[in-house]
Amino acid sequence: MIFTDIFKSIGQLGDPRFLRVLAMGLGLTVLLLLGFYLGFMGILGWLLPDSFTLPWIGEITWVDTALTWASLPIMLLLSMVLMVPVASAFTGLFLDQIADAVEQRHYPSLPPARHIGLSEGIWDSIRFLGVLLAANLVALVLYITPLAPFVFWGLNGFLLGREYSQMVAIRRETPEGAARFRSENRMTIFVAGVLMAVPLTIPVVNLLVPILGAASFTHIYNRITRSRS
Repeated sequence: MIFTDIFKSIGQLGDPRFLRVLAMGLGLTVLLLLGFYLGFMGILGWLLPDSFTLPWIGEITWVDTALTWASLPIMLLLSMVLMVPVASAFTGLFLDQIADAVEQRHYPSLPPARHIGLSEGIWDSIRFLGVLLAANLVALVLYITPLAPFVFWGLNGFLLGREYSQMVAIRRETPEGAARFRSENRMTIFVAGVLMAVPLTIPVVNLLVPILGAASFTHIYNRITRSRS
């Protein structure tokens, strides 16, 4: 059943609304990383002198050039590490649109869902990004062991499952109802979350995880709630 939900989501990846959300998330991520890089370089340029003199060597005037070249590999490394969680956070601002697109195509008889406000969406994205980064930093000690893949999949699967199930359920449930949905279906949610966490280790594909996660959990939620009625 879960695989059916995921395959339905993959089949809708060409939906213009999916592509628009992906483009907005990636665009904001690139702008943030570029702004961080330029700000970092600006601060260093302000703190360090244009040139200085060393005993027996003389005046050193190539500080800016050396700083620029040295900062490029650091920026590339930061981009590789931060791209996915930051892109996930930004894409999270627009996941309502993914859920709407899924329900309009596959569940057209449903009444309109409650939309999450911008301020609520921003707060949820920041909170989830913080939890995701903090949890993975804590788990770093286990990432150097042979258990690393299983720890990564299990930890991030749990976090992704909880986040996406909450995001989808709260559109049509009270906070108590959303919590009850998660409690009653915790194993399904965990397994689906792990299946979302596995592609996180695949470059490029990992950028699609937020969209696939939102779409797949929309299918899971509607499948479960429709089976109960």
